Amino acid sequence: MSVEARKLQAPDRVPAGTGRVRAVIENVRPQVDGGRFPIKRIVGEAVRVTAEVFADGHDCVVVQLLHRHDGDSRWHAAFMQGLGNDRWQATFAPAALGIARYRVRAWVDHFMTWRRDLQKRHAAGQDLGVEWLRGAALVEAAARHSGSARLAAFAARLCDAGAPTEKRLELAAHPALAALMQTHPDPALVALSDSLEVMVESPRARFSAWYELFPRSTSPDPGRHGTFADLRTRLSYVADMGFDVLYLPPIHPIGITARKGRNNRVQAAPGDPGSPWAIGSAAGGHKAVHPELGTLEDLRAIVSDARALGLEVALDIAFQCSPDHPYVHEHPEWFRKRPDGSIQYAENPPKTYQDIYPFDFESEAWPALWDELLEVVRFWIGQGIRIFRVDNPHTKPFHFWEWLIRTIKQQHPDVIFLSEAFTRPNVMRRLAKTGFSQSYTYFTWRTTKHELVEYLTELAQHDSREYFRPNLWPNTPDILPENLQFTGRTGFMLRVTLAATLGANYGIYGPAFELLEDRAREPGSEEYLDSEKYQQRTWDLDRADSLRAYLAHLNRIRREHPALQADWSLHFHASDNDALLCYSKCTTAGDDCVLCVANLDVHHSQSGWVTLDLDRLGIDAAQPFQVHDLLSSARFLWRGARNFVVLDPSQGPAHLFLLRRQRRSEHDFDYFL
Repeated sequence: MSVEARKLQAPDRVPAGTGRVRAVIENVRPQVDGGRFPIKRIVGEAVRVTAEVFADGHDCVVVQLLHRHDGDSRWHAAFMQGLGNDRWQATFAPAALGIARYRVRAWVDHFMTWRRDLQKRHAAGQDLGVEWLRGAALVEAAARHSGSARLAAFAARLCDAGAPTEKRLELAAHPALAALMQTHPDPALVALSDSLEVMVESPRARFSAWYELFPRSTSPDPGRHGTFADLRTRLSYVADMGFDVLYLPPIHPIGITARKGRNNRVQAAPGDPGSPWAIGSAAGGHKAVHPELGTLEDLRAIVSDARALGLEVALDIAFQCSPDHPYVHEHPEWFRKRPDGSIQYAENPPKTYQDIYPFDFESEAWPALWDELLEVVRFWIGQGIRIFRVDNPHTKPFHFWEWLIRTIKQQHPDVIFLSEAFTRPNVMRRLAKTGFSQSYTYFTWRTTKHELVEYLTELAQHDSREYFRPNLWPNTPDILPENLQFTGRTGFMLRVTLAATLGANYGIYGPAFELLEDRAREPGSEEYLDSEKYQQRTWDLDRADSLRAYLAHLNRIRREHPALQADWSLHFHASDNDALLCYSKCTTAGDDCVLCVANLDVHHSQSGWVTLDLDRLGIDAAQPFQVHDLLSSARFLWRGARNFVVLDPSQGPAHLFLLRRQRRSEHDFDYFL
């Protein structure tokens, strides 16, 4: 074959300058969609990176993990450990908020190959004369391209034919020489994977307890519209229950045109306050507060007071307008027109929402619309808000959210976004990929043992966990699920116990939850009767049947036990009764382990045998161990994998056991290790 023919057949997909590279890097994980989107971690949380790396022939391969924060000037390197069969792993923990990056590099290490073969040749009694020259040449080459004087000195000593063989063997095996050679590989031989991203967020992105309330319903006086001053007096109530995020629905002026009345009536009666999600009036729009609530100064005082109590205030972002919003008159090009020239109101046939105009993200004026909505978020950050719950993000373009969230996080990496999207799985996952820190889930409707095991296992163990952080809500202002309508106080206790222990992030809509609000608007409906979405309510927070104390106890357990502050260790254990759900969470170090057994039948006592995965729990099958119920303070001595449980719903819906192991005697226990 002629030279010209060989040139024509040369591989045109080999990047320039890589012809000498023999190492192959494949399947670097974790990654999302081939690196299209970042994975998520919190500050200090480990990223375990694995890759398949190999080369032709039998030469040694060196593999390194490179990582850096976007603010760093250089990459940090760590050698990856071989797992066998060409698989490698290493771990790093991002130390700062923002974007961190990681990649894998590898090369055929001729020096390590020479050193390995040198030992074999010496053991076989072969002459090593040429081998010393070959090794010295490798070190000399590294000294030249690195400029290292130490490597040059090592090369000279390897060439010293007068030195005893044993001394030269010791020199070849010197750890400092190996370290220098691996620090300065020949750049022409190095393979490098694509760079992958980690979105590094604050610890509250992974572990949080949310409490939602309507500020207009915080007045202690029936009939009087609540104010920010009333809300300030409510802060200690929320903080004392152990919540750390106080979430407020929209606090903006509410439109008059087509205002909805009580229970979503089409016609509002005089005095009906309307829906907070119908944003905008003559008093302002998305950058204003409802005049009856107070002022921006009042809001900033709430944010400050809340933070002093360990609470962060979260604000609802609802990108939609009432017909009275200033945007409608100032920027009609941002809204879709109907054939008769009127602006299209929101619809989800057969439902209609005449009091809400959605933005038209397909408008030719979309750049100005995007910029203005970005400024809305920046405005509230300027008021001290660092957490946003986003209303119906699935009705806005994915590219818009990706741009907005990344732009905000470049300047404010501590900001958290919660996606309120009860929609199709692919849509929910795509929103999480675009940058939302947390996501609503289908937990609200998962009630049977099979449903809970299947769905929560998916959330905790599926690859989607790299970017999808679940936030479990038993109820919302939009949703009074059937599992709360007919189950009484025990049903509320069960659902919040599951939410708070199955998920590291959870939330409730209160005071409706702790005051056991279970009245649906009509049979078969998930809408509340006398919903706060359309009217203000007055709540008796001191009712004797309130779950206030139970919530405080549950949240205290969550704060005291790190095992409950992450999702990935969730593991379900077998039971012979489908009414009994058994699961555990343990810290990576194994120094904290919590086991839950819940009775899913809130009307009847249930009993059965649970079969624990003792290896998973690190328990010796031959030794007894104590289970300490953190809810009731009861203690039981168990032995082996199978143990009998009885749960009477009149006494509580679940056991929340701290596992203890025997140390010296049956009555002397350490916390589980």
